[in-house]
Amino acid sequence: MMKFLSKIVFFIAGWKLNVGWPDGLKKAVLIAIPHTSNWDLLYARAAFYLMDIPVRFTIKKEIMVGPLGWLIKGLGGIAIDRKRVPGGRKQTYTEAMTNMLKEADELVIMVTPEGTRSYAPRWKSGFYHIALGAEVPVVIGYLDYKKKEAGIGPVIYPNGDRDGQIEEMMVFGRTVTGKYPEKGIR
Repeated sequence: MMKFLSKIVFFIAGWKLNVGWPDGLKKAVLIAIPHTSNWDLLYARAAFYLMDIPVRFTIKKEIMVGPLGWLIKGLGGIAIDRKRVPGGRKQTYTEAMTNMLKEADELVIMVTPEGTRSYAPRWKSGFYHIALGAEVPVVIGYLDYKKKEAGIGPVIYPNGDRDGQIEEMMVFGRTVTGKYPEKGIR
């Protein structure tokens, strides 16, 4: 049903796909760029349904209750439980997502590296630490509003050079246009 609705959304809006998901890749951190509008989730979610990529996104477990929780789960939401770890502190979201990826046979977690829809001169680095800790690649998913194209960009295997590799990803990000370009990557 969701794939059918996604086809309708893409047809009406005039969007096209640039599919390039690596064959056999079952676990990854997928960064969705640029993130400048609430519309990004609709088009990105539709694109991933059409590409048959089982993308999930994380949300606080407290929100995943009742009808709203059922809807969010149906769209691919998974609850983050910041349980206590040895020493009594709560685990961070980064630790929780790293552990989820380590424990899963198949899991693609979508993250927006800007952490906001507003202009962010630097990306948050949690997604990189998650991929490095879970030993999975970072795949770039993009929405180019100028071309009306959704697709998969480069695949980056973290090597510990966080700043250098994030800059490499941002270089690609500068080639795509968000809904509000002034809020995108510069």
